[in-house]
Amino acid sequence: MMHIRRSAERGHADHGWLQSRHSFSFADYYDPAHMGWGNLRVINEDWIAPGTGFGTHGHRDMEIVTYVLQGRLAHRDSMGNVETIAPGEVQRMSAGTGVRHSEFNHEPGGQTHLLQIWIEPSLKGVAPSYEQTTFADEQKRGRLRLVASHGGAEGSVHINADAALYAGLFDGAEAAELALSPARKAYVHLVRGALSVNGTALQGGDAALLQAETQLKLSDGQDAEVLVFDLAA
Repeated sequence: MMHIRRSAERGHADHGWLQSRHSFSFADYYDPAHMGWGNLRVINEDWIAPGTGFGTHGHRDMEIVTYVLQGRLAHRDSMGNVETIAPGEVQRMSAGTGVRHSEFNHEPGGQTHLLQIWIEPSLKGVAPSYEQTTFADEQKRGRLRLVASHGGAEGSVHINADAALYAGLFDGAEAAELALSPARKAYVHLVRGALSVNGTALQGGDAALLQAETQLKLSDGQDAEVLVFDLAA
């Protein structure tokens, strides 16, 4: 079974300094039909205005992955990490017993555009931790590159969750396949461009929710960037 959710169906929040699209219920956006998918709880697509950002706030017992698409995001946390996240980098923060952090766009000339992803952890109450890794475009071109996984396989960032996250870039004749377990769920989020998912055309911001499927096929890309999640049901 595959269900398509179009970009315009997502929740929208306009905070002036922040524009956000919510794939699942978050903050003031509530949709009981979209509370998450498997152990994937949040995908927020955020546009942060220059000189603004999220002040210091807390999280606990959540795996948080940040994927910057444009601009830069300054990160500071209670673990002592002071980092800047740029396109091509994947940041993972395991909130565990509790962490506080801030995120800002200090660039004077343009927005920071990013995806913030929350995945429910396999084990609660772990010590908080942080990791950040660069994945060059060449590693994602015409294939699905593992960028986050339980155990950090293939150089991916480690997440304390029964999940795997792949990133890919597809254009023209480039195509990829991924074997799926019918006992699990998968989620495809098309970041930008156009892409065919199991024969169905998606545009930027669209998503495909898959359940009881055995294979994922990506093809017919037009400047496409995609994230694929393999998730516990």
